[in-house]
Amino acid sequence: MPTEQQTPAIELPVLAPAAVERADAARNRQRILCAAQRLFAERGVSCTSMEDIAAAAGVGKGTLFRRFGSRSALALAVLSERESAFQEALIRGEPPLGPGAPARERLIAFGHGRLDFIADHAEVLAAAEIGPERFSSPPYEVSRLHVTLLLREADPGCDAEYLAETLLVALGADFYVYLGLARELPMERLKEGWTELVSRVVPG
Repeated sequence: MPTEQQTPAIELPVLAPAAVERADAARNRQRILCAAQRLFAERGVSCTSMEDIAAAAGVGKGTLFRRFGSRSALALAVLSERESAFQEALIRGEPPLGPGAPARERLIAFGHGRLDFIADHAEVLAAAEIGPERFSSPPYEVSRLHVTLLLREADPGCDAEYLAETLLVALGADFYVYLGLARELPMERLKEGWTELVSRVVPG
């Protein structure tokens, strides 16, 4: 059975390979991402339109939509570098988030790390995680693969694919916005809840 260490990393989203992207297209992409990041920070995602971003980036709205397709795809691209850093910590970082710790400890650490990540980028992530496409986005696929492999390692007889999807619901940005922001549950309680959830699902 292949182990997690043998599984290649899934690449996080890039909209065009750097080696073949034209220089002007690369500049437009960078201007769009910088403008989106700045406006999201200044106004909030919900108060920033695609038209606002195109104007701030100095590109046409058609160019913006051809590059990113939707505001959710643009929000995902804005966080791509940070998602890549989180993925790197899962694959090559220190335990228990990275390799070297028991599977259940790594699952708990993954949830705690993901909750911190969501808290830092809740509004942008909530904008990115809209519709069924969220479940086929590269960052979600990374999380699904990681959790599935850890579940199989911890309990080879479990339905790891189903349990992984179910556990990841508790780490959705919308769920955090509801519990952490609307209901004002402190981060400590959210992490304790994740630890209890994993402990009940995964044998000790």
